[in-house]
Amino acid sequence: MFTSKIKDFIKSRSPKTPYLIVDLSEVKKKYDILTAQLPFADCYYSIKANPAPQVIKLLNSLGSSFDTASINEIKNCLELGVKPEKIIFGNTIKKENHIKDAFRLGVKYYTFDTDKELDKITRSAPGCNVFCRITTSNQGAQWSLSRKFGCDERQAVSLLKQAQTNGLIPYGVSFHVGSQQTNSAAWRYALSKTSEIIKKLLSKNINVSCINIGGGFPAQYSEKILPLKDHTETIKKSLIDLFGVNGLPKIIIEPGRYIVAEAGVIVSEVLLVRNDLHKKGIRWIYLDAGKFNGLHEAGITRYPIKTDYPDNNPAGDVILAGPTCDGDDVLYDKNLKLPLSIKIGDKVCVLSAGAYTNTYSSINFNGFKPLKEYYI
Repeated sequence: MFTSKIKDFIKSRSPKTPYLIVDLSEVKKKYDILTAQLPFADCYYSIKANPAPQVIKLLNSLGSSFDTASINEIKNCLELGVKPEKIIFGNTIKKENHIKDAFRLGVKYYTFDTDKELDKITRSAPGCNVFCRITTSNQGAQWSLSRKFGCDERQAVSLLKQAQTNGLIPYGVSFHVGSQQTNSAAWRYALSKTSEIIKKLLSKNINVSCINIGGGFPAQYSEKILPLKDHTETIKKSLIDLFGVNGLPKIIIEPGRYIVAEAGVIVSEVLLVRNDLHKKGIRWIYLDAGKFNGLHEAGITRYPIKTDYPDNNPAGDVILAGPTCDGDDVLYDKNLKLPLSIKIGDKVCVLSAGAYTNTYSSINFNGFKPLKEYYI
């Protein structure tokens, strides 16, 4: 969260706002905690959460593998020293020439959820290992990832059978319980579906050796969440119940948000304070960082907000907005209190901002540049 290293950086360096600062020691800590709680699982960091070279290099040095969504993410990993066998091309929607390029670069693992995507992989990555992604309940997640992706159990069995016929290796079943999942039972439900698929495939002499349980591990924002151990213990117990101690398949996890979110802080500046807009008594505070400057998830995600004022300073309701001329550039319009003394020029820190902020920052909307980034 708001570590001493970050506080010291803000005080001593004081760069021009807005900017993102990430404490890499926190990234390492989160990686170590998760992998210690799921020691039997291979970790593939989902780099879309934060693809900064400093993050990829650190995690690569710790032994992580990587989940990628595009050929450019793959190339970035390779340029930073990641071995191709440690990369999954996990997006189920890929250009065929990108599959061909990835295969030429040595990537051997691909995910699909339709017959048409399977055809592309068959033509462009012959003999590779494939995962079939299934739909599952995302109840309890802040962002559902089963509406756009996945297939049902019957389709998964048929598609993996076809993959083998096509000369590919039907390597695994994958799923995602949704981003920022707060319901531990989501993993049990998905694993139960997966075990049935694996049994049906075995009856057809197809041995699927891996389950990719995706990401979804939650980060700490303003709302209280269950400890990580509640989720990891549910996963471990579900696997043993379904497969037995001696029959566990290879397990892959793809954390993103959990690894990097709490390590980052966006530092912004107050541009304007007004209380005469629409309704007197309600202050509007405008920052130089908004939805188009990295805080796209605000409104759904309740980022913790810190100022330089003491916690016991009198506070009042505010509507918090960004700097652009877009009327939707409002971060929070209820349930947020900030110090009554806050004024133009004050710094406002948005905590737990290490995930899905730097890459969500617009290129040049209204002429505003993307967030500057610092990794310490």
